[in-house]
Amino acid sequence: MIFGIGIDLAKTSRFEKWVKNPEMLRRVFNEKEMLDFQGSNSSPLEKNRISAACQHYAARFAAKEAFSKALGTGIVFDLRDVFVVVGAGGKPELFVENSAAEVFRKNCPEYSRAKIFLSMSHEKEFAVSEVIIEI
Repeated sequence: MIFGIGIDLAKTSRFEKWVKNPEMLRRVFNEKEMLDFQGSNSSPLEKNRISAACQHYAARFAAKEAFSKALGTGIVFDLRDVFVVVGAGGKPELFVENSAAEVFRKNCPEYSRAKIFLSMSHEKEFAVSEVIIEI
């Protein structure tokens, strides 16, 4: 049975200033999501790296928002406590811990057997993520 569905869309350019400031990234993203990236010059290769990093973070931010919508709570937890790890074969997996796990337990009646499904995609200017919680 489906407990909740959430979807979110993020504009990738919004994350350029974040990519160039790792301190901003650390406030929102779990260390498991962080890229080893330092943007410095404006060569075409560097611009491609910045664009790829923006897509990476935009999709993950959208996943955090989509999870909160699927749960029906909005963002009432530390965003770093919801994170995406790419598993075998490139399949993204969403994990919750600490404050997010507590909110999940309180709001999902079948928490112990719940499954979280995540789909993410990005195309230049936008990233989208969808989360389905099944109990």
